[in-house]
Amino acid sequence: MAVKERVGMVVSNKMDKTVVVAVESRTSHPKYGKIVVRTKRYKAHDEENACQEGDQVRILETRPLSRTKRWMVADIVNRAADA
Repeated sequence: MAVKERVGMVVSNKMDKTVVVAVESRTSHPKYGKIVVRTKRYKAHDEENACQEGDQVRILETRPLSRTKRWMVADIVNRAADA
């Protein structure tokens, strides 16, 4: 069985050991053909609190860790630019 994997942007890191990751998916509208961008937000486990807002991260599906948390941060793809 394949492991589900997503790449997205960290939009919140205010919780302890948890980040909110926004994943964009681009699909074609079934009738009009225009590209539609849909955003889904996942709560992911971040054990070391290493992620900052704006980081691009890879998340993997895992067992339920809490009521809403079913993903964990695998690695940080790109760090946010220090501003």
